[in-house]
Amino acid sequence: MNWNLEGLTVRARYLDSHQVTGRVELSRVAFGGRVHHTLVLDQPLNLFGTERDRVIVEHQTVDQVFN
Repeated sequence: MNWNLEGLTVRARYLDSHQVTGRVELSRVAFGGRVHHTLVLDQPLNLFGTERDRVIVEHQTVDQVFN
């Protein structure tokens, strides 16, 4: 799988407990060489009393990529 997923829709695990689906807004290589993706979520996620419309996930938590 290519590390740059910008513009694609993916399903991933956020904080290892929340399954999220969204469009990748930004793929970047973070400090230490790890790849992070910023997702614009299809459905907002209410977490710790805050509604989030974007989350950052690590590349290894991406379970599925849609075209």
